[in-house]
Amino acid sequence: MRDSRHSRGPLMDRRQALSASALLGMTVAAGGLGMTATTNARAAETMDDVGVVPVPLPEPAPQTEGLVDVGDGHQIWYFDTGGTGNAVIFLHAGTGSGLVWGYQQPVFAKAGYRMIGYSRRGRANSKVGDLDKPGNGSDDLLKLVDHLGLDKFHLLGTAAGGMIATDFTVSHEDRLLSLVLANTIVGITNDDYRAIYGLLWPKEFGPLPGDFKELGPSYRHLDVEGRARWNELEHKAKIADMKSQGYANKVTWDHVEAWKVPVLVLTGDADLYTPPSMMRLVHSRIPGAEKYLVPDSGHSAYWERPEIFNTVVLDFIGRHNGA
Repeated sequence: MRDSRHSRGPLMDRRQALSASALLGMTVAAGGLGMTATTNARAAETMDDVGVVPVPLPEPAPQTEGLVDVGDGHQIWYFDTGGTGNAVIFLHAGTGSGLVWGYQQPVFAKAGYRMIGYSRRGRANSKVGDLDKPGNGSDDLLKLVDHLGLDKFHLLGTAAGGMIATDFTVSHEDRLLSLVLANTIVGITNDDYRAIYGLLWPKEFGPLPGDFKELGPSYRHLDVEGRARWNELEHKAKIADMKSQGYANKVTWDHVEAWKVPVLVLTGDADLYTPPSMMRLVHSRIPGAEKYLVPDSGHSAYWERPEIFNTVVLDFIGRHNGA
């Protein structure tokens, strides 16, 4: 599979991106999502990017909500836009919850997908059980998709959600149509990879404010209201102090090098957790993977540059949407 992006990322302003989104919706109605999504995303490479432009949250699409019992007294909350299209499941960051997908929920639903998001144990709208039994995220995700009766689906994880998505893929690759790893350190346990962490994050990094670590500098000063909304969602995300969830696998390079599922790896050019060099390293170890560098973005590309993020992901999953 050929990498369809230049490493510097797309060049798209808000008006052009919104036009692309409108065309995506028109194409769904015409039954040709994949072709137009690909055309729009690739055409964006020739456009001038004006950088961060404040984008109002769109009106959400109708959705159903529910709780799934995942054991140990815990129930995880989910939302589901329904429909007959293939499902796309979104996994939130460690600082977030299933409430963070306001820029994605209506767009993916309009594009014909069944968009599903959820809050992990101890996160907003979920029901807390035994705090000493956090379980692991991969097993909880499996219980959710089995509860929803999903056979195969697209999976997208951002940040810590990408680590769970990686763990799930190692165990259940056969369930996936595609995998998107966004702004994530992935969770590789090899010593050569983990040694990079010490070079990236000094001991002073951890206590810094969440929005400093997870929003790019351009966004922090250009979209003050968006920054405030991001902080509001972060502050309400965690509803219980609980031990960190474990993983079903000790993921190594050997695991990801054996994948056959289509994979897109993306990050922001100002991501402090997963800089472009880390993205390129992970991309180089996954056969056939595609990569994308989101311009003028930090660790929360889905929030900071939603038009670009949505267009790129819709392009990718549209080309791997099954028979």
